[in-house]
Amino acid sequence: MKHVGTKAFATVVLSALVALGIPLSVQAQPNCSNATLNGSFGYTNTGTILAGPDAGPFGGVGRQTFDGKGNTEATATVSVNGTISHATIKGTYVVNSNCTGSMTLVVSAGGETFTNHVDLVIVRGGTEIRAINADPGIVLTTVAKKQSRGD
Repeated sequence: MKHVGTKAFATVVLSALVALGIPLSVQAQPNCSNATLNGSFGYTNTGTILAGPDAGPFGGVGRQTFDGKGNTEATATVSVNGTISHATIKGTYVVNSNCTGSMTLVVSAGGETFTNHVDLVIVRGGTEIRAINADPGIVLTTVAKKQSRGD
């Protein structure tokens, strides 16, 4: 009987909250923009290039800076199928209000220049980024963490 009383009390409280228009679940909605990405991030990326002369495993570390207005640049050291190169990267980015976004990056490395398209999600209040290359034939993911004086 005690269990029935508890259920009845919970039902009354729930009904009262609904009648008063009080939301039963309050979730903070992301509110991101290009300004959410600002400052410098240290990152690692790993994956595989599936075809072409550079086919094979890929890994890299670097530092990427965002200006909060849609422009980005980076430097990196990458290993493409075991060959080490230093890369410079410039590009643009767009951040959606739900904290997802995309980048178009022009990469210069190993005497070649090419364009990469990347989809991303901003996490931990803008202090971390998760990303994946959106071009066919490349499986490459990136984890980036905002640099701070305490790092």
